[in-house]
Amino acid sequence: MKIAVIRELAPGERRVAATPETVKKFIALGASVSVEAGAGISASIADADYAAAGASVGDRAAALKDADIVLSVQGPAVDSLGGQKPGAWLVAGLNPFGERARVDAYAAAGLEALAMEFMPRITRAQSMDILSSQSNLSGYKAVLDAASEYDRAFPMMMTAAGTISAAKVFVMGVGVAGLQAIATARRLGAQVSATDVRSATKEQIESLGAKPIFVENVKGIEGEGSGGYATEMSEEYQKAQAELVSSHIAKQDIVITTALIPGRSAPRLISDAQIATMRPGSVIVDLAVEQGGNVEGAVAGEVVERHGVKIVGHRNVPSRLAADASALFSRNLYNFLSAFWDKEKGAPELDEEIGNAIRLTKDGKVVNERLLSN
Repeated sequence: MKIAVIRELAPGERRVAATPETVKKFIALGASVSVEAGAGISASIADADYAAAGASVGDRAAALKDADIVLSVQGPAVDSLGGQKPGAWLVAGLNPFGERARVDAYAAAGLEALAMEFMPRITRAQSMDILSSQSNLSGYKAVLDAASEYDRAFPMMMTAAGTISAAKVFVMGVGVAGLQAIATARRLGAQVSATDVRSATKEQIESLGAKPIFVENVKGIEGEGSGGYATEMSEEYQKAQAELVSSHIAKQDIVITTALIPGRSAPRLISDAQIATMRPGSVIVDLAVEQGGNVEGAVAGEVVERHGVKIVGHRNVPSRLAADASALFSRNLYNFLSAFWDKEKGAPELDEEIGNAIRLTKDGKVVNERLLSN
């Protein structure tokens, strides 16, 4: 069983799908590991470190030759894989909804493409969940990005020259990224509030010492979809939420938005009119900017200014913490493959629950129900 680790070719992608730590663990399972030269450089991992861990290091063709499993962070173009043998696994974050044509190409090439972002949110798969591990870092980095753009201090400071008030931070969307953003902003001394369409998050917000901002008296709307994801809200809820947010956002110094709905454009949370109510020098960080954005006027890959408010729209935020993001991502992949490793066959054998959830293509066809029904 040969596992290949390739260098990422997507612009701005600095992560790598395996580290020397996981290379050693794969070899301990009985696999051989081949790493493309330079694959880990942007994540501060030298080729020599992979070699010391037991991997062979060479050019892309050598790394991919006869590979049974190809590990990647983002889905590579089929023509960059050099013709893998039929049935080879491609294990990565494949953006199935956004890159459907590429998924079709994987099927045509005979690859078995496994989308790690489709991992079901069940207890035994938590350690395999790339969305959670990478979102955790995104939430942390969003607060640091906000702090770097904000021209005031975060904590309250009492000095001989007078008192500096604590920054007011509002987090919209309390998933993994939002919870980490709350915790990080609190550690920096900010006064933090947060909101979400899922009523179950109220206790989580309070447990982190933040103030929950929730729509009241709108019955029957929990906002909880399958797998713990948010769902789209009714017009009644959206109107009530807009009114609540408008009054609250005008008093905030920093707003961080994290709301995403799988397979759909990000919901619009902040309008241009609401931005105009914020005081000059305020900062908004839109973590959903690559899926259309939560904030009107946000631009992917740029920091723009509207009404004196900076709107931060960095792409691929986890990649901006490449070393730690790679360490977590690579452990997700190892935890996934090792959980299904058949020692007698010397290869992984997926069970039906997880296999059907993440498998996009097999035997020359697209087989995933979520894609076929979309």
